[in-house]
Amino acid sequence: MLEAGIHHHILPTISVHVMDATEPGPTVVIQGGIHGDEIAGVHALQELLEGGLRPQRGRLIVVPVMNPGAYRARERKSPGGLDLNRCFPGDAASDQLENRLAAHFMGLVQSEKPALVATLHESKTRYSPDVNPSFGQTLVYGVTPVPTALSRVVEVLNQGVLSDQETWATHYFPVSTSSTEVIVDAVGCVGTCVETWMGFPIARRVEMQKEVVLSLLREFEVL
Repeated sequence: MLEAGIHHHILPTISVHVMDATEPGPTVVIQGGIHGDEIAGVHALQELLEGGLRPQRGRLIVVPVMNPGAYRARERKSPGGLDLNRCFPGDAASDQLENRLAAHFMGLVQSEKPALVATLHESKTRYSPDVNPSFGQTLVYGVTPVPTALSRVVEVLNQGVLSDQETWATHYFPVSTSSTEVIVDAVGCVGTCVETWMGFPIARRVEMQKEVVLSLLREFEVL
């Protein structure tokens, strides 16, 4: 169990922000930057933390940059490395950094037993049922039926869209090797990949990622 108010890191280089409220409640884990070219989620989490984001109930764990090498390169994976999102549950004894990192992150979520794990992504293709695959403007999940919490969050988000192009949807797209599904299978929590569409300016994508994070935290009564 991580101690709140202490700077934590997952070996070798990943900063973990751990915040406890005075009132009891669920644990929620939010992470971004698992793909280094999907930057809006990283910026959103950094801005929320800089703005004083704190839980009102339970525990909030935020990992703004899951894959620093990929983020610095602005590429899906680190140059010469592996796709971190396909390395779970990982191997702490591996020669590959991504496998070690995945194993340490799995240890964190298995220890913390969160109610929600959300990973912030972006997509070059806006979601359409007629285009497979496409993800932009969706909360992706891999179980059936759709978690009711995600459906409620989409309803809230769609009350504040600025255009039809921003409309959100839930999207069932199971990928058994993705970090989210491996974590859901291991922990039994709600898991989702938040996907904004890269067709919007970066500033708007950051704002939308922040809106999703805050809506998820309210839905799980952390805020």
